Amino acid sequence: MVLQAVAFVLGSAVLAWLSREALRQPRAHGFPRFFAWEAILALLVLNGPVWFDNRFAPHQLLSWALLFSSIGVLVGGLYLLRCVGRPGAARDDAELFAFEKTSTLVTVGIFRYIRHPMYSSLMLLAWGVFFKQPNLPGLLCAIVATGCLWLTARRDEEECLAYFGEDYRRYMQGSKRFIPFVL
Repeated sequence: MVLQAVAFVLGSAVLAWLSREALRQPRAHGFPRFFAWEAILALLVLNGPVWFDNRFAPHQLLSWALLFSSIGVLVGGLYLLRCVGRPGAARDDAELFAFEKTSTLVTVGIFRYIRHPMYSSLMLLAWGVFFKQPNLPGLLCAIVATGCLWLTARRDEEECLAYFGEDYRRYMQGSKRFIPFVL
C-alpha cells in the first residue's frame, strides 16, 4: 500500500510537470486531460499488482483486447499527426505538445472516422486497466477518466474550430468523436 501511494505521488508529479502549461489555462484542452491522466494513473496503481493474475479469465482477456487496441489507435493517430498534420512553429500555443501543433487538418486514416484517436486511445487504456480487476474504486476512476476525456475533446474541438475554421466544422459533420460510426 505504501509503495502504491509513493508510485501515485511520483506519477502525479511527472504528470503535473508535463501538464504545467495547460494547468495554467483552465479553458485549454490540456487542463481536463491532466485529470484524465490522474484517473488512469490511479487505475494503474490500483490494478498494477494483479496485472498478470488469472491471465485467461474473461475480464483479463477483455482487458488485453482493450489495451492492445489502445496501442493500435495511439500509434496510428500519432503517425498521421506527424506525417500529415505537419506539426511546426506555425502554432505557438505553449500548452500544446509538439505533435499537437499541427498546421494541416488531418482527415485521413483513422481521423477519417474519429476526430480524437489520442483520447480514444486513453479511454481504451482506462477501461483496459479497469478490467484487470473490476471493482467499485476502479469503476469510479474509469468513469472520471472517460468524463474528463469527453470534456478534453469538447475543448479541443473549440480550439480546432478557432484555428481551422469552417474546414473543421465540415470535418466534424462527417466524423465521430471517439468511436467510428457510433459516438
